[in-house]
Amino acid sequence: MKIALLPESFSVSGGIPDPFDSPDKSPFQPLFASRVSAGFPSPADDYVEGGIDLHRHLVKNPAATFFAKASGDSMQLKGIYDGDLLVVDRSLSAKTGDVVIAAIDGELVCKILDLSNRQLVPANPSYPPITLCDEAECLIEGVVTHAIRYL
Repeated sequence: MKIALLPESFSVSGGIPDPFDSPDKSPFQPLFASRVSAGFPSPADDYVEGGIDLHRHLVKNPAATFFAKASGDSMQLKGIYDGDLLVVDRSLSAKTGDVVIAAIDGELVCKILDLSNRQLVPANPSYPPITLCDEAECLIEGVVTHAIRYL
């Protein structure tokens, strides 16, 4: 595998916009116009499309969004792994099939909401669903909109 590194002489003045030169002074990172091949190599496109502010891209409602760190392996079939950073939006109405953060008797869990069966369902067959009974206090804290994985 070949890895091309940017030359040491590469700088912001060399073609990538200054991240603090946007109207609202929010930092952003360069966004390349071409996609990166994860299979066979393809000719590289050196064109920088512009910048991307990851916070603006991932957080649709800043006042109602929080971040949480995933723990465990019960959500692996939904692509959520131990240590992932979850983006959670409290402004969304949770519906069946959504991945949610729920507080059950004060303990936070990340599961798939199943309203028709009154359950929180894991995305790993090794774990049982959590039945929401009348005695348990359950509060849906928000809907998980993104999982960010560290490699």
